[in-house]
Parts: sequence; C-alpha cells; structure tokens
Amino acid sequence: MTAFFTEGQSDPTVQPVPASVVERVDAADTTLQNPRRAVLSLGSNLGNRLETLQGAIDALEDTPGVRIKAVSPVYETEPWGVAPGTQPTYFNAVVVLKTTLPPSSLLERAHAVEEAFHRVRDERWGPRTIDVDIVSYADEVSDDPVLTLPHPRAHERAFVLAPWHDVEPEAQLPGRGPVAQLLADVTREGVAPRADLELQLPE
Repeated sequence: MTAFFTEGQSDPTVQPVPASVVERVDAADTTLQNPRRAVLSLGSNLGNRLETLQGAIDALEDTPGVRIKAVSPVYETEPWGVAPGTQPTYFNAVVVLKTTLPPSSLLERAHAVEEAFHRVRDERWGPRTIDVDIVSYADEVSDDPVLTLPHPRAHERAFVLAPWHDVEPEAQLPGRGPVAQLLADVTREGVAPRADLELQLPE
C-alpha cells in the first residue's frame, strides 16, 4: 500500500488508503449480504511480529464472509499487566472489517488464526505470537462470558484506541462513547507509533 500525503498533514502514521484499493474492497462487498461492521485488535510480541500481524490480517481476509475495510498504523507498546522488562514489546494494530458471520463464528475464526500462528495460552498476560481480540461488533452490547461485547477493557487501552482512532476518527465504542474522548482520557505512556513500519490492506 502506498501512502499519499497532502501538504499540511502532520501525522505520518496516518496513511490513507489509495482509491484503487478502496474500490476493489467495495466491489468485494457486493458478495456479502447485509454485512455487519466489526473492529478487531491484533498484537504480537514473539517472533517476527510484523510478519505475524500481516499473516493474521491476510488469514482474516481469506475467511468466507469477511472483508477487511481498513488496517491501522503499527504501534509498539509495553506489555499489559506484567512487570516492566519481563517481556518483549508488542506490535499492535487494529483492523476494521465487514462480515456476515455472527459474533460467535467470528470469535471461532479469531481463535483459529491464533492457533495457526501457534498462540500458546499458558498464562494470563503471557507473551504470545499473536493475539486477536474482537473489540466491537456492530452496536452489540453483551455480557456473555464467552464473548463480552464490546471488549470489556478496550476503553482503557491506548494500544487499541490509538490505532483505531487513526483509521476511524469519528468511531464510537458501544456503551462507552467516542473513541477520541476515550483516548484522551487514558495515558499513552508505553504506546508509540512506528511510522517506519506498515501493514498492507489485503487486495
């Protein structure tokens, strides 16, 4: 994906999607009947982190009933919930997609992608090759313990809010309000944009 900048753009991490790519994605949408919009958060702190994130994005795009609409810039973040320096840093990103899959099937696919990249669940907050979380699904609000919607901690995580805000500045987190305001309310300490890295929107 090529980045296009206009004079006056101050944030090099926000990379508009070329119109040709948008047209192809929109054309693919015609294969989906009444799709719903979902936001997924991706993170990796083991192995080739950027390659793994891209592989997960490509695997999601290859899912019947899923079309990736936007891929955020990459952020490098300190691990959540552990002592500083005890784990490698994460690469994090957010994808916005349209899907005809119900939330339960989208969750199954997210877990299948994690498994394909050898995600190990030995410990809570442990390091992982890939983490795929459903942040929101349409406007659904659910306290189902298997899949709580929206993600119960998304509103307090800058590594989710910052990349999401980059691709959807007007986004709303159901039940919580504007992502821009939520981002303003949390600290960005330990969450840094990596303008030198880029993930590709699947074509």
